[in-house]
Amino acid sequence: MLQHRNSEPRDPARVVVLGARGFLGGATCRRLAAGNIKTLALGSADLDLLADDAAERLAAMLRPDDSLVMFAALTPDRGRDIATLMKNLRMAEAVCAAIAARPVAHLVYISSDAVYPFRDGLVNEDSPADPSDLYGAMHRTREIMFAASAGDAPLSILRPTLLYGAGDPHNSYGPNRFRRLAAKDGKITFGGEGEETRDHLFVEDAAALAVAVLRHGSAGLLNLATGRSASFREIAALVAARFDRPIALQGSPRQAPITHRAFDVTALHKAFPAFVGTPLEDGLARAHREITETA
Repeated sequence: MLQHRNSEPRDPARVVVLGARGFLGGATCRRLAAGNIKTLALGSADLDLLADDAAERLAAMLRPDDSLVMFAALTPDRGRDIATLMKNLRMAEAVCAAIAARPVAHLVYISSDAVYPFRDGLVNEDSPADPSDLYGAMHRTREIMFAASAGDAPLSILRPTLLYGAGDPHNSYGPNRFRRLAAKDGKITFGGEGEETRDHLFVEDAAALAVAVLRHGSAGLLNLATGRSASFREIAALVAARFDRPIALQGSPRQAPITHRAFDVTALHKAFPAFVGTPLEDGLARAHREITETA
């Protein structure tokens, strides 16, 4: 559960964002800028967390009143092997060493719902973190590393579900890939008959929640989700409906067992009662519009 240090939200002195050029990191930086919150936005070109001197360089940038947000990670499209796992852990090791040398006022780690196994029933913050792959294991290990290194700083661990929106550089299975397939081939192909259900969160909503956590100085664990799951076939149909031409929906031979995931978002609404997530249809429409306008 999430506990707010600030009962009334107030702007942090400065937010240091690691992974500022990424999908969610970039959306969060834009929201921080819109709120005139002082930000040091660092991408890999600014600070390579795999470099030998990464910890020392980051420590030299930090101030005692900083809020530090760790988005930086090699995502599954960059590799699902042990080598990628170890790179991700070395990145976290550098950050942990930096905050040990130069403590900060607040630490936020952006994890993933990949730490949860696929089991029957709703997922909530009390569900056991028992990852089934190296990507989930990486995030769970990083969570433990940051908990061991935070010191006196309040630590928030946020576990977002699948994200979608314009500007996503990944080709993950779901809305982002479906739109690319529709635009390129005029058809969307999904596994089996698209029976699996997942919760999908609009990236701007995830960014808004990250900023809210920063402004409340929150500590604890929170899943970021809508509480509404849809099948991949439903999602494909919503994506296809945004195009002016007919888009075919096509199943394919199933390669893996059918799995479902749904969230109980009681803790999220308790922490942020005013939060109202973007309905999937509206979020997909906005993403399509923004991508089309940019093109």
